[in-house]
Amino acid sequence: MRRLGATGATLLLALLAGACGSGEGTPPAPAYAADLTRTLGTLITDLRIPGAVVMITSKAKGNWTATFGNRALGGTDRVTVDDHFRVGSNTKTMTGTVILQLVQEGKLGLDDPVSKYRPGVPNGDAITITQLLDMRSGLYNYSEEDQFNVRLDSEPGHAWQPDELLAIAFAQPPYFPPGGGFHYSNTNTVLLGLIIEKLTGGTLQEAFRHRIFDPLGMRNTSLPALADADIPAPHPRGYMFGTNVSTLKEAALPAAEQAAAARGSLLPNDVTDANPSWTWAAGGAISTAGDLTRYVTAMIDGGLLDAKLQKTRLDSIQPVDPTNPNGAGYGMALARFGPLVGHDGQLPGFQSFMAHDPDREDTVIVLTSLYAAPNGTQPANALAMAIIKALYA
Repeated sequence: MRRLGATGATLLLALLAGACGSGEGTPPAPAYAADLTRTLGTLITDLRIPGAVVMITSKAKGNWTATFGNRALGGTDRVTVDDHFRVGSNTKTMTGTVILQLVQEGKLGLDDPVSKYRPGVPNGDAITITQLLDMRSGLYNYSEEDQFNVRLDSEPGHAWQPDELLAIAFAQPPYFPPGGGFHYSNTNTVLLGLIIEKLTGGTLQEAFRHRIFDPLGMRNTSLPALADADIPAPHPRGYMFGTNVSTLKEAALPAAEQAAAARGSLLPNDVTDANPSWTWAAGGAISTAGDLTRYVTAMIDGGLLDAKLQKTRLDSIQPVDPTNPNGAGYGMALARFGPLVGHDGQLPGFQSFMAHDPDREDTVIVLTSLYAAPNGTQPANALAMAIIKALYA
């Protein structure tokens, strides 16, 4: 890990402080913005977030956009609202949306077994399309495998093929029988991506573009080819404390390293150029705050699916823990965050959050250029929770 002395600590704190509004000619900031700016600024400093974009759309409280920090540690180039970020598992909602569009078109059924479309899947005759969407298939999550993470660290430029990922997953026993529990697994969404390609006869990139990005005017959103590790300009650098191996079981750094990070003498690694192909259908998309606002609003309010299937999707969200009905909910590639519905995403270098309240028509987007804080906190989620608290106070 790269370390800096006291001068570096002072510089880092200076970079993290302060926020920029949305520029001249924009409406005045809403009443909640001043207090929220201070709250978010404190979190950004405490969590060591190099850069962030916040976009809030609220009929009740007013719209507000802010940017924090710089594109690179040690630099002076500020993050802007137009910056592109990797959005991680928010991509799962796109894969899920296309799958449901194919259901709507009669090309597959929610109760179809995965074996109908992909041979060789453990318990494939008993796992349904719905269970893949709901994370209730029981299939092993390839990204939890030890040697896989060793390769992510030792071969960051490797372009992973979906079949490589499935081979890792299928070599491990399932967590439980199909429908027997909940376990978040990228394997489910990679399978769904392959099913999309089989049924459409094209690439997943083409399906996203023709079915979601172009209809919604998302001109700054893409799913790169597997060999493409670039991010369109402008974009921040992406950072990560530790490595894939060291953070696999526990995202938090050891206590001594957390203290060093708090002093600014321990900085995160720049992992921007690592190839994210291992996330593909489960987490490979790149987007901006404006495009995600447009997307998550349409995804939750309607417009990408017919009314019946839209209701089925929203109604599918169930508690992850049945003993805690008020806890986190998940269903058909959607997560519930209190009154808002959407998803979040995390992969080395970036963490993001997008959600929309269909009743109040509030939308919250947070993009950060950090995988996890030194204490293991997901940075975009922490900012999003503070925003939601301010909006619903």
